[in-house]
Amino acid sequence: MKRIFALILITLASCTISYKFNGASIDYTKTKTITIADFPIRATLVYPPLGPAFNEALKDIYTRQTRLTLVNSGGDLLVEGEITGYNLSPQAVTEDAYASQTRLTVTVKVRYTNTKDPQFDLDQSFSAYRDFSSNQMLNQVQDELIKEIVEELANLIFNATVANW
Repeated sequence: MKRIFALILITLASCTISYKFNGASIDYTKTKTITIADFPIRATLVYPPLGPAFNEALKDIYTRQTRLTLVNSGGDLLVEGEITGYNLSPQAVTEDAYASQTRLTVTVKVRYTNTKDPQFDLDQSFSAYRDFSSNQMLNQVQDELIKEIVEELANLIFNATVANW
């Protein structure tokens, strides 16, 4: 009985199951590098810190959640595009016809090229928004809203390009 118990214990100790839940489904035997071009701002309304914040967030998510090496050009994967929208719009209107909420929306046009498997190429726009009280000035909340919007956009783009669920 002791031998059977010891055998079971050894068998269980030597078996491991590993799951990785980072969302990326990349064949690292074929795909090793990624090029992420800086996204210029082509929106009518321009908030200069948006460009660098978005570019860094996009590079950060791919380097943190994949084993891909970021290269300046010629990557196996290429992510490029432009920031096409930075818009404010009134949302919740009160009984006296004034907006009580304002929505800040950022739109990004993305072109994704997978040189190893072109069936996964993508040309798509992504948008994210945050609402804020109309009692606040945009310059009071803009930096925090941009931080949240940029993070959401980076996640949306990452999931659409390398997370093939």
